[in-house]
Amino acid sequence: MRSAVPVGPIVATLIAMIALCGPARAEELNDYPTSARAEYVFGCMKANGETREAIAQCSCSIDVIASIIPYERYVTAETVLSMSQVHSNLGTQFRTSEQAANALNDLRRAQAEAEVRCF
Repeated sequence: MRSAVPVGPIVATLIAMIALCGPARAEELNDYPTSARAEYVFGCMKANGETREAIAQCSCSIDVIASIIPYERYVTAETVLSMSQVHSNLGTQFRTSEQAANALNDLRRAQAEAEVRCF
């Protein structure tokens, strides 16, 4: 039994739509620069052993984090972590700011999710 609607044009249209959506979606999901991912993996491996298994777990971890929080928010949280260690008035501002605490909490939640999924 033949369909009344020609399937060829429908399939071609769907393939074209998928092709157009594919690259944009990949960019959205991969907004972390390679250097940031590598830096995370190196630090993670130092903390979790420098084994083949650690490479896989740490790579998985940054992928999970990247899927949860945008790169801009990740940079903010990393900056807060770094600056909060400064023993001056500037460090105090980073330790007591509500915005800084929120960014740090977002990162910690993403890291906890990554821990569950990857380790």
